[in-house]
Amino acid sequence: MISIKSDREIKLMREAGILNYLTHEEIKKHIKVGVTTKELDKIAYDFISSHNAIPSFLNYDGFPASICVSINDVVVHGIPSSRKIKDGDIVSIDVGVLCHGYHSDAARTYIVGHVSDEVRDLVVNTEKALYEGLSKIKEGAHIGDIGAAIEKYAHEHGLSVVEELVGHGVGTNIHEDPDVPNYGHEGTGVTLKAGMVLAVEPMLNLGERYIYLHDDDWTISTDDELPSAHFEHTVVVTKDGYKILTGEISDGEK
Repeated sequence: MISIKSDREIKLMREAGILNYLTHEEIKKHIKVGVTTKELDKIAYDFISSHNAIPSFLNYDGFPASICVSINDVVVHGIPSSRKIKDGDIVSIDVGVLCHGYHSDAARTYIVGHVSDEVRDLVVNTEKALYEGLSKIKEGAHIGDIGAAIEKYAHEHGLSVVEELVGHGVGTNIHEDPDVPNYGHEGTGVTLKAGMVLAVEPMLNLGERYIYLHDDDWTISTDDELPSAHFEHTVVVTKDGYKILTGEISDGEK
């Protein structure tokens, strides 16, 4: 069932979103050659906990960490470990925050050191694809409008779209209805209404779209071992557009 959030709920979700944004900003300071992904996970846990909130992913269906850290050909759900970040890695960080009983969900992909122009374009264009999808959001639009815009932009820039993994609704649960695919056709799917809260999250590959699940039942990688990038924001649908709940803090919110 798709829930429509009240103004009170959206205010609380924005608070969760601000903390998500600040957590990403804190993690970003530490992403460098030689740091382990487990160290990044501890930084996130300590930061979220210090703000009287809870990492949404920790123990979610048994996930053993506070954030997902997915490197190079890992698409999503990378489990933090003793693996050290190297020059030339691209590092996707996915953060969920539970605050005041509501979740926020956001992801970014970072370039570490020297990468090829092709890999840099993958990261840049995956983020741009996210905003192409967001640009279609407003009351009366359709879920398919979002995915169609993301897919069109991805294909125009030589990238493939992972189809098995999708965005989703967000609220008192980290994953709610509806699904938000990163592909599709305009004018199809659920009709958007003001007050819906969605996590839109393109996962685009440099090579083919195909993926596989590791034996740990979490980590998902590209079949061809070519890099993948991931960007995500939690947004609320408005009458004439959308508002990013996991975005930068405005002067009025400081």
